[in-house]
Amino acid sequence: MTKSKKDVFLGTGRRKSSIARVRLTEGKGKITVNGKDIQEYFGEETLRVIVKQPLTLTETLSKYDVIAKVTGGGFAGQAGAVRHGIARALNEANREEYRPILKSNGLLTRDARMKERKKYGLKKARKAPQFSKR
Repeated sequence: MTKSKKDVFLGTGRRKSSIARVRLTEGKGKITVNGKDIQEYFGEETLRVIVKQPLTLTETLSKYDVIAKVTGGGFAGQAGAVRHGIARALNEANREEYRPILKSNGLLTRDARMKERKKYGLKKARKAPQFSKR
């Protein structure tokens, strides 16, 4: 007897220094981040809204289960990375239907803003040592 394999869609999301690996499987809408429920992992409601955004726009909130493994950065960056990963996985699931919706809302675009590197002779990226005439 062979076990029927569910369709699994993968997506990698990145934001600032956070990287999220997202697995999308057909289910009832359960979202798990690093082995914890979304309510437990992301304390703030705004972060949960950010994570669910691609699913609500494509009206697939109760159609897929999301399993995400996320590393690096803070909670806001991690939420953005998971959102990007979910959007990419949805794009893989049904390109013709979901891509225009996700693209028009800017969810497939990687946020390229990163921390600027520290330069020599300065204390931080742009902060200079205090100037003294004498």
